[in-house]
Amino acid sequence: MVLTEPPLSRRAAAPPAHRDGNVLRWLTAYTASLIGDSVYFAALGWSAQRSAGPAEVGLVMAAGAAPRALLMLGGGVLADRLDPRRVVLGSDAVRCLLILSVAAAIALTTPALWLLVAVALVFGAVDALFVPAVGALPPRITSPDQLARVTGLRSLAVRLGQIAGPPLGGLAMGLGGPAAAFAVAGLLFALSLPLLLSVRISPLEAPPGDAPSRAGTLPRPGTARAELLDGLRYIRRHPLIGPLVAVGAVCELGLTGTLNVGLVLLNAERGWGPSGYGWIVGCFGAGAAASAALLAVVGRIPRAGLTMAVTLLAGSMGAAAMALVPQLWTAAVLAALTGLGAGVFGSLNGTLIQTTADPAYLGRITSVVMLTLVGLAPLSYPVVGAAIGLWGTAPVFVGCGALSCLGAALALASPAVRRAELPRAASR
Repeated sequence: MVLTEPPLSRRAAAPPAHRDGNVLRWLTAYTASLIGDSVYFAALGWSAQRSAGPAEVGLVMAAGAAPRALLMLGGGVLADRLDPRRVVLGSDAVRCLLILSVAAAIALTTPALWLLVAVALVFGAVDALFVPAVGALPPRITSPDQLARVTGLRSLAVRLGQIAGPPLGGLAMGLGGPAAAFAVAGLLFALSLPLLLSVRISPLEAPPGDAPSRAGTLPRPGTARAELLDGLRYIRRHPLIGPLVAVGAVCELGLTGTLNVGLVLLNAERGWGPSGYGWIVGCFGAGAAASAALLAVVGRIPRAGLTMAVTLLAGSMGAAAMALVPQLWTAAVLAALTGLGAGVFGSLNGTLIQTTADPAYLGRITSVVMLTLVGLAPLSYPVVGAAIGLWGTAPVFVGCGALSCLGAALALASPAVRRAELPRAASR
């Protein structure tokens, strides 16, 4: 049974997101799914390590990235064609059955390499459906003025999944081997299903003044390809969403390789050891979590577009400076400031997109945004590694920071971004 309500614009104002039972049920389901993701990846890596060499482990861990990137845009089309909650429920159910079946198979026999690769490929393909639908769901469970809080809570859930998943997977692995770890991941996916079923979904109306298109005013194209092209045109023509998507892509290309590959090589170059790396990454995570908590509590930040651009500029400069300071503690402080700036930027960017976009296009917009994360940004990893091998960490960190600063400059150059505001709370 699908629980629906009148459009949010026709209802009394929703309660604050952190006190809204509907939002909290969705958040609990999403958190359980995220922790399940982390446990699954830990189990997959350890299972591959037990049955193959380092090269094969890398193959298994990377196998899911290709179908995820290739099918992501199609997943966005599907999320817009169907109720996004149905897509989330279906993909989570498939992931649950897949991982529990793998757990049973591994309990009976040693996992073959082909089985692990096949699991990674299927999981990646299902993820390409899950991710855009998740991105299209928040505006359907709360009012527009609460989306900033929901974005902050969602970011905190991501951090919790990153923190809790690997230790839980390691504990399950230690107690019962790979089969137990996969079983825990499958049960976490199963836990999210009844919670998602209890979430009330409201139909949405097009935001006022949405110039390029209005939900329900234009005939929907008949084919998936036509719908995809229609979504890409919508992004390109929209005065605010187009720049926001472009700024996010430039930021990811500038910062992702630096923070994922560059920090490892910077730590090795300076001789700070594993503990030093842990301090830097931990401080970055703490800064990002603080920004998410701030948005979840405050709910609305004035002059959101301008604030987003300024915090991106500050975070980019902090990332560039990390390779210029000689002491570990200063690098850790800069990492915390970078995490804070990047976190505020990411949360405001996502919230502005969700509150501005025509709801008929939310799935496709999310798929394009996420494609930069899972498809384009990882391409910078080998480039950053090779560049550091040639020139060292300092010039590469400065160059990547400058590229990210270019994203901030693009935001500041857009009048629509500079003037963008989050919706005000409706009168109660």
